[in-house]
Amino acid sequence: MLVETKSMTKKLAVIISGMPSVGKTTAADEIAKRFHLKHLAGGDMLKQIAFERGYRPSGSDWWDTPEGMKFISERKKNPEFDKEVDRMLADHINRGGVVITSYSMPWLSPNDGLKLWFDASQTTRASRLAGRDSISKTKALDIIRRRDRENKRLYKKLYGIEFGRDMTPFNFRIDTNDLSAAEVAKAACAIVEAYSKSETRKKK
Repeated sequence: MLVETKSMTKKLAVIISGMPSVGKTTAADEIAKRFHLKHLAGGDMLKQIAFERGYRPSGSDWWDTPEGMKFISERKKNPEFDKEVDRMLADHINRGGVVITSYSMPWLSPNDGLKLWFDASQTTRASRLAGRDSISKTKALDIIRRRDRENKRLYKKLYGIEFGRDMTPFNFRIDTNDLSAAEVAKAACAIVEAYSKSETRKKK
């Protein structure tokens, strides 16, 4: 289900946000491929910071490993980790030609880009995480709940963002509960296609 939430802007940048395991990365990869955009992920940039500090991040489930959780504990004590990532992402958004997956950038770049919020229940997201990482649904649900709590607490502390509640930055919300990863990507691409055509007409 697609719900238009606000008028779209002129910047050639797509910013996708949503809770963990909601389908952001798959959709962003497809958008990048189809529209010749560079895909940047806030999580990958944060892993680069971890690497520079001696950690060895690898795989999408690294955050849930003992080493990943150790870095998260260090990250909580140093807000500059996240702020540096957000500064880099903001620079890319301003230049355009990118699709970005980020928890915070829709709020931090209020006037730039096409912003999409992906939505799904904790149960749905836990099922996806369990299938992706080959873990039990009970463990996956525990991980999802913990990540949700931590994200809400972190971005409230860093920026005063009501993460997962405030939908005002977004142009569209996509309910992914009953959609496959391919269907989510298709829906997102359709929105970007319409946006691109609209921007092309404005430039003529």
